[in-house]
Amino acid sequence: MDKKQVAHVLEEIGKLLELKGENPFKARAFYGGARIVETLTEDLNQLVDSGQLEEIKGIGKSLAEQIRELVVEGRSSAYEELRNEFPPGVLEMLAIPGLGPKKVGTLYRELGISNPGELEYACRENRLLTLPGFGAKSQANILAAIEKRREYAGRWRWAEANVIGFDLLAELRLLPQVKRAEMAGSWRRLLEVVKDLDLVVELAPGTDWQQFRAALEQLSLVKAVSSGGENKLTLELMSGINCDLRLAKGEEFAWTWLHFTGSKEHNTLLRQRAKKQGLKLNEYGLFQEEKPVAAATSEREAYAALGLPYIPPELREGLGEIEVAEKGQLPELVNLSDLKGVWHVHTNYSDGIHTLADMAEAARRLGWKFLGIADHSRSAYYAHGLSLEDIQRQQREIDVLNRKWQEEGIDFRLLKGIEVDILPDGGLDYPDEVLASFDFVIASVHSGFKQDEKLMTRRLLRALEHPAVTMLGHPTGRLLLARPGYPVDLEEILQAASRYGKAIELNANPYRLDLDWRWCRRARELGVKIAINPDAHRREELGYVIYGVNIARKGWLTAKDVLNSQIPPWKS
Repeated sequence: MDKKQVAHVLEEIGKLLELKGENPFKARAFYGGARIVETLTEDLNQLVDSGQLEEIKGIGKSLAEQIRELVVEGRSSAYEELRNEFPPGVLEMLAIPGLGPKKVGTLYRELGISNPGELEYACRENRLLTLPGFGAKSQANILAAIEKRREYAGRWRWAEANVIGFDLLAELRLLPQVKRAEMAGSWRRLLEVVKDLDLVVELAPGTDWQQFRAALEQLSLVKAVSSGGENKLTLELMSGINCDLRLAKGEEFAWTWLHFTGSKEHNTLLRQRAKKQGLKLNEYGLFQEEKPVAAATSEREAYAALGLPYIPPELREGLGEIEVAEKGQLPELVNLSDLKGVWHVHTNYSDGIHTLADMAEAARRLGWKFLGIADHSRSAYYAHGLSLEDIQRQQREIDVLNRKWQEEGIDFRLLKGIEVDILPDGGLDYPDEVLASFDFVIASVHSGFKQDEKLMTRRLLRALEHPAVTMLGHPTGRLLLARPGYPVDLEEILQAASRYGKAIELNANPYRLDLDWRWCRRARELGVKIAINPDAHRREELGYVIYGVNIARKGWLTAKDVLNSQIPPWKS
């Protein structure tokens, strides 16, 4: 196992020990061990081989044995024994927001609740009202979380579907029966949440239909294959997501790919356009009196046959893109290569895993010119928010690193920033003189989500008015498939951002993608700059920016609309 996998198992052992009701210090030792392993700068395999694990502070003999077994054997007998002590449904309950290992353990031991279904029934029967650590409010919250979980069932975040889709596509393209295979559907349009995957496939000449189906059934990612019509197969994947596979002949491929990319609204507008020209458009081609009138070897040629320039898939939502394309005014969408750096990066000063130097090195490898450090402010005690002493210590360390790079002629800088909590009344977490010491300030809401729309809007407006604030972080607080955004008048917020010259963050964490793409276009109209930020808590998460770029493109943003395309000033 690698470092990340070992840390994950140690974290799971900690949870299972809490579930079991073991001494909390024992569970904390495994949680601490997970964090230590994640942040190791040394090679874990070498530490195991040399027997130096126990020399690391926080890793005792017992923990070292567990790590050694995971690295050498690729498994942990203690972990497997602990998992076998609980029905699988007990572990599923840990995925319900608001339920930690301690509470799940209480439910299992005291009420015998062993899965989410039993828990829902118990809530509806009011069995949690007198249970220690619970009550009427927590019972209602748990029931609401279970209902929300059911609502989101069968939906996948784009990033999750992306991994599955690319792996499936790679397997398909290796089949001798396949001449060409491409992704389509909502995944290709970069929707933040998808229900399934869509593929368009051209078979190699002479391929037998049944032969192809048999080959599909042998793919490692495929659980089952069923027919859905003459040219359609449905693949049930091991992951749980389904994939609709459409077959297309060579001369039809571009038209079929265009059609099954969608959206429905975009396709309807294209068909109406064709009809006005006396033509008929469908997934097989463009026809006049049942005769093909235009060959197309690409989507670009298909659009040209309709008198249009190529429209990128992410814009195909029936939201005015055809009218804009007719005028030749489609925007040149932002690309990942346009980004010079990012803000909103956490380090081990608060709840991040890696050091300032680690994060800077990772940013430099990406070719960036700057990296904005924005650890949590002191109100975020749960995330080890920075005290005034921590701020001074971090800023001194940033100064040292920046001087070092300048002396070495390295064109890279760390920016001193903070993710400051917006308090319930709209005030900020530090006094003005402290905020003035930063190069930039991200103002974010991390608590008090249940304020009504009027109060929340007023709260954010007051924060945006503050002269020290550079940008508003994750503006609605949403978590995709887990938590809707808090109620807020985004039109008023964007108007204020325009008025005060403040940026709005597009949080690129694949669990957030907040600001929603539907509002990006409005921000552009108002001249509000968008900051694409990874909200990274470890080096690898700097790569989250690609998800933010996807959403920015879907929101019609150009490089000029994105704050990251410029190198910002700094005070030091």
